[in-house]
Amino acid sequence: MGNRQPRYPICRISCIWADAVCLSEFNWHDHSGVRSGGGHGGGGHGGEAIQLPFGPDAWLPLYIVLGGAILALCFGYYWSRRTDKESPGSERMQSVGKAIQEGAFAYLGRQVRTMIPLVILITVGLFFLYKAQYQSVPNVDATSLGIGVALAFLLGVTASYLAGYVGMVVALKANMRVAHAALSSFKNALEIAFRAGAVSGMFTVGLGLLGATITFMVYQENAMFVLVGFGFGGSLAALLMRVGGGIFTKAADVGADLVGKVEAGIPEDDPRNAATIADNVGDNVGDCAGMAADVFESYEVTLVAAIILAAAVGGTLAANGLVV
Repeated sequence: MGNRQPRYPICRISCIWADAVCLSEFNWHDHSGVRSGGGHGGGGHGGEAIQLPFGPDAWLPLYIVLGGAILALCFGYYWSRRTDKESPGSERMQSVGKAIQEGAFAYLGRQVRTMIPLVILITVGLFFLYKAQYQSVPNVDATSLGIGVALAFLLGVTASYLAGYVGMVVALKANMRVAHAALSSFKNALEIAFRAGAVSGMFTVGLGLLGATITFMVYQENAMFVLVGFGFGGSLAALLMRVGGGIFTKAADVGADLVGKVEAGIPEDDPRNAATIADNVGDNVGDCAGMAADVFESYEVTLVAAIILAAAVGGTLAANGLVV
């Protein structure tokens, strides 16, 4: 328990801020060959935002990606059901597991309730910020795009939290089942653990693709204007879940070491020590839910960045007479 990597919230906040600023600035600079609404606007930003050529031939790839996202979610659900069918072990195992589950759900529910006001405040702020920015872009509805950025931000936060929640729930169920299976077969225990981990991976990929695809289907050629909100939402949720869970588990870890082992003489990881239960709760909310949200954020931001770069490079090649 004492070998976890330290969390660096200040560095993480700086990275999220840099992501948002870089994507926003990228949207506002002129990129030759990418179709835009016109010349430089009279606003303070004085640039052109990326507007993609979107025709009837763009729908087939979108439907294929949408099908892939739904398929990934279905596979994740199937493997989750397979995990549920495994034996949870003895009553003693289940009692300890139930205590950890209650603590994990209580923590995550409290975290979500605490974050709702902040998320709402940021959502409203993003709407007014990007509405004002897009006023200087010709041939676009600034109000609609401002709403799009705000909704994409909410979609990113929701998807990131959902990825973390699914990862934590499956981990809570798999903990007991893997421990019980390991008593008789290491092979079976490894298979259960691998399937449980694959659930989180499938939901991470499925939710990321689903969010980006929905954004393109709704905003079509103007999707690049609002994707920054999707990436920022995922980054914010991952930061809060990862750092919050890390602080919780480290506090419980120190409490278990000081009170349990030093003062009461209770062995490490003994369930009679309430701090040990809290420490395992922190492991699940920080290293399972937080890590799943963190992986989703990394995948999602990389996906958005790849789309933006592809749009810029594709437009530059087309402007130079090269077929893309």
